[in-house]
Amino acid sequence: MKEKIPYKIYLEEHEIPTQWYNVRSDMKNKPAPLLNPGTGQPLKAEDLEPIFCKELVKQELDNDTKWIDIPEEVLTFYKMYRPSPLVRAYFLEKALGTPAKIYYKFEGNNTSGSHKLNSAIAQAYYAKEQGLKGVTTETGAGQWGTALSMACQFFGLDCQVYMVKCSYEQKPFRREVMRTYGAKVTPSPSDTTNVGRKILAEFPGTSGSLGCAISEAVEAAVTQEGYRYELGSVLNQVLLHQSIIGLEAKTALDKYGIKPDIIIGCAGGGSNLGGLIAPFVGEKLRGEADYRIIAVEPASCPSFTRGKFAYDFCDTGMICPLAKMYTLGSQFIPSPSHSGGLRFHGMSTVLSQLYHDGLFEARAVEQTSVFEAATLFARAEGTLPAPESSHAIRVAIDEALKCKETGEEKTIVFGLTGTGYFDLVAYGEYNSGKMKDVIPTDEDIAASLAKLPKVD
Repeated sequence: MKEKIPYKIYLEEHEIPTQWYNVRSDMKNKPAPLLNPGTGQPLKAEDLEPIFCKELVKQELDNDTKWIDIPEEVLTFYKMYRPSPLVRAYFLEKALGTPAKIYYKFEGNNTSGSHKLNSAIAQAYYAKEQGLKGVTTETGAGQWGTALSMACQFFGLDCQVYMVKCSYEQKPFRREVMRTYGAKVTPSPSDTTNVGRKILAEFPGTSGSLGCAISEAVEAAVTQEGYRYELGSVLNQVLLHQSIIGLEAKTALDKYGIKPDIIIGCAGGGSNLGGLIAPFVGEKLRGEADYRIIAVEPASCPSFTRGKFAYDFCDTGMICPLAKMYTLGSQFIPSPSHSGGLRFHGMSTVLSQLYHDGLFEARAVEQTSVFEAATLFARAEGTLPAPESSHAIRVAIDEALKCKETGEEKTIVFGLTGTGYFDLVAYGEYNSGKMKDVIPTDEDIAASLAKLPKVD
């Protein structure tokens, strides 16, 4: 007789993965290399090391090593909040009246309130090992900035954060958590960098974007001795670190003989989605199993569903390398929606290649429907979800309701990337009926895509 499945599936401490999984090792079509914007040639380690830590550059360029050991210091830190639980959403299932079985991997059980700490502590560790003074970064919703400020405090590093202006104004409490952990937080675009001043001159009154903030953070890193830039999403190294999410989720599912039919993750730059689906898409690539995987993005910044698979700058200031990805164009500045962490114009090169090869599908949803789903989830499950995570909740609910119509008992797994307790301004707008959906026109996107760099 099978053991009854509990509400929360917790792994034992010894079941925390001791290695990260590099999904690129199983990809037949590897992600296209980063290019030097001046020469158009693939970047080598020596080109990236003035920007990133040496060990992170090594991980960024490694397409072949399947398993990479997690340093002991990082693993020890993980044990403060990992393993994170896989939760059966019994109350949500009841509220929906669905025969579907819904599970979510909850990454909000740490002070940063999100999955971002999984990569932040690794990146800070490598910076400390290299003997650096500090790091610079950008943040959208503030989750990455919070996580990196915590990690830098732990290792005694200076942390400088450029926070997207609309989030800086909408989320003052997130900003103050960063400052509590010793970070310097600057609204972006700012007048403290050359690229920031240029963006302000071209887009006066702009609410900012992750692309803008990236430009400023990179400039700040390369103009200060003993500093490097660290990014919380998009990059190969970040998806590598975040694979711990999917590895734990799969171990928990296997423990009770559960095989998911549908796996759902929110998609901005790709850190959460890539981490959650890594071992599952690895099985698909190796022909060992099949799953339906859905990436969910905001309709206000729909890089997968309305973007182009092409080489583009990763930043608005056009000072970063070129990456081949699904992009809306580096000059695209999305509306100031409340899913700040999903407002990046492009997508991870790994996920872009997997999507291009048909390994998963993508869906774009409006923020009013996202907050409708978030509210239902909060009332049913007792946890207030982050706006970013709520994109996955929206589609999980939609798929569960389809099961209600057909009578199918499908198993759905989604990623709950973090909590929404710093997002109460957004919930307030939704509750008062003031929240609006702003969706870019075809003309808006075409104008931005027309500015893509010419790459042969």
